[in-house]
Amino acid sequence: MSLFALSTASVYPQTVAHAFDYAVRLGYDAVEVMVGIDSVSQTARKVRSLSEYHELPVCAVHAPCLLITQRVWGTEPWGKLERSAEMAAELGADVVVVHPPFRWQRDYARGFVEGISRLERESGIAFAVENMYPWRAARRGMLVYQPGWDPSTEDYANTTVDLSHAATARDDPLAMARRLGSRLRHVHMTDGSGSAKDEHLVPGHGNQPCAEFLEQLAGAGFGGHIVVEINTRKAGTPAAREAALLESLAFCRLHFAGTPL
Repeated sequence: MSLFALSTASVYPQTVAHAFDYAVRLGYDAVEVMVGIDSVSQTARKVRSLSEYHELPVCAVHAPCLLITQRVWGTEPWGKLERSAEMAAELGADVVVVHPPFRWQRDYARGFVEGISRLERESGIAFAVENMYPWRAARRGMLVYQPGWDPSTEDYANTTVDLSHAATARDDPLAMARRLGSRLRHVHMTDGSGSAKDEHLVPGHGNQPCAEFLEQLAGAGFGGHIVVEINTRKAGTPAAREAALLESLAFCRLHFAGTPL
């Protein structure tokens, strides 16, 4: 059975604690913890306390792969992933979300596909590699991920599809999901307009086939996590942020066939 979860990234610049509060009040089933600059997100004990207090599970841990989190948990990339798996296990989460390496992380990138498989065997945690996108300036694109930004072209056992990233890549998320088949384990439900900026809009506010994507997942018997990961930095007020989070959850429940409102 699929879980509808809230990414803690969706409430930034508010905190992980705020994310749990929104999630339980608005009716989310679980939380995905983005390990970031909030110190609480870096400590399994503190996250577990929030989870237990709100009686809301953590379904996934997002490893610190962003440029702004390059120094979180040190600078050694495999160490970050191992620590992410340890946190996931301690919290009872079954997925670690990870981005492919940047091209300048040559040693890490060289053995990435095999290394992810090894970590899954050793930890028992699914490392769901996320689709990314070429970086674009004007009309030119720059390939910054290695072995590549499209996880369907590699032999990963578990993957994540993010619809905002698909918009930036100008790729078709419906086709990507079909290519991945049962290897699609995790979804970041969001939207984008196709600009060079990774927008993370509320589903239905961009040009991505968000409703069709959810309907396709339901028709295929998808049983993984559907995680709302939107950008609410310009929400202005907590009430406006809450409205965006509630709208996103309602959109997911409405369009995922067989799931009641």
